[in-house]
Amino acid sequence: MTETALVLIDFQQEWTNTQSEYYVGDIQEVIAKVNYLIDHCRSRGYKIIFTKHREIDSLESFGPETKIISSLKINNEDTVIIKNKISPFYNTSLEKELQGIKHVIVCWILTNLCVRSFIQDAYDREFNITVVQDCCVAHSEEMQEFTFFDLSQTREEIDFTNLKEFVE
Repeated sequence: MTETALVLIDFQQEWTNTQSEYYVGDIQEVIAKVNYLIDHCRSRGYKIIFTKHREIDSLESFGPETKIISSLKINNEDTVIIKNKISPFYNTSLEKELQGIKHVIVCWILTNLCVRSFIQDAYDREFNITVVQDCCVAHSEEMQEFTFFDLSQTREEIDFTNLKEFVE
């Protein structure tokens, strides 16, 4: 059994829909990198976990029909966790899915919210954490850089890397 999991947080269509108020811009380059990361992790037998944010009272954005970005390489063996709050651990089966896992590799959309929450919660649960920075998205480069800087200053054990360094 593997001791490593790739956790992909909230890679949902709302972020890529130009008509959505949640649109984060053209992230096709990031999606290509994330797919490479998925292939790399899958080839090593790592557990693959996707989270999806679903607003309880919404019938539109992040509602019941919300989908993972269609160009991502998700398959039937991957785990999908539905969450209703910022933290992927809050009232979900994520902790159970991570039983036996010691190392989590993380990428996501909205670095400063759900991903930051995941990192903080995973850190408090004493996981080894690798953040693949160039597979992450925030609304602005400044917000993304500040979040990485702040986390690296307060949690020195976390490995912040880029895709090229990670796969070497």
